[in-house]
Amino acid sequence: MSRRLLLVNGPNLNLLGTREPEIYGADTLADVEALVERTAAAFGLEVRAVQSNHEGSLIDAIHAAREDCAAIVINPAAFTHTSVALRDALSGVGLPIAEVHISNVHAREEFRHRSFVSDIASCVIVGCGVQGYEFAVRRLAALLSD
Repeated sequence: MSRRLLLVNGPNLNLLGTREPEIYGADTLADVEALVERTAAAFGLEVRAVQSNHEGSLIDAIHAAREDCAAIVINPAAFTHTSVALRDALSGVGLPIAEVHISNVHAREEFRHRSFVSDIASCVIVGCGVQGYEFAVRRLAALLSD
């Protein structure tokens, strides 16, 4: 079995550290990727990271994960609430999924309360800041070791 995780970050997450720091904090996308890599390494896992503002690019990366990844950590960002196509891609690859949101989406605007991903995810982590990514890796590592 593969010992690789796919880390997927959706639209606007390339702006982490500068975009609405009062909501998303000061950590950058590079900081998030480094955190995920460090956490995964502790479990003997590798990481392939992808971020895109383009739905099709994310879908292509998810499809490719089918070949060489054991699980997916995803922050779909705005696509959480809009993309049936992203949901279908995640569902179609049949890998364990950890959905992560830096902010507590349930304490924000009403439209952010609906996720097209949550009901197919192995776990959903919201409102823990970037530490949520660490929790996601730890949870997927536990699932993979069962």
